[in-house]
Amino acid sequence: MSIKNRRANRSRVHFRIRKKVSGTAARPRLAVFFSNQHVYAQLIDDEAGCTLASASTTEKAVEATGAANSAAAVKIGKLIAERGQKSKIENVVFDRGGFIFHGKVKALADAARDGGLKF
Repeated sequence: MSIKNRRANRSRVHFRIRKKVSGTAARPRLAVFFSNQHVYAQLIDDEAGCTLASASTTEKAVEATGAANSAAAVKIGKLIAERGQKSKIENVVFDRGGFIFHGKVKALADAARDGGLKF
């Protein structure tokens, strides 16, 4: 399977998910993205079209190992939960971004749940 097909497949799956999953101010969408080197997570209010909180391994506050692995995903999951709690956000809708809910995605979700987010 070529990279182009893999990207197209993930894009199609993500589009299918986004038709059903939408965030509000009371229950924002926790969107995750994994590149080859970094992990990104955002709490998004789709009605207002704004990001309420974000966390990524590109930040200096996060000591990342330089790889988008499960350990980095756990750090970002805890950090996004902490920032969500500061913004008084408890309930979220999880958007896996077309990635399979396994490995890194599951690690981030479990860390966010342990941090206090409910979904």
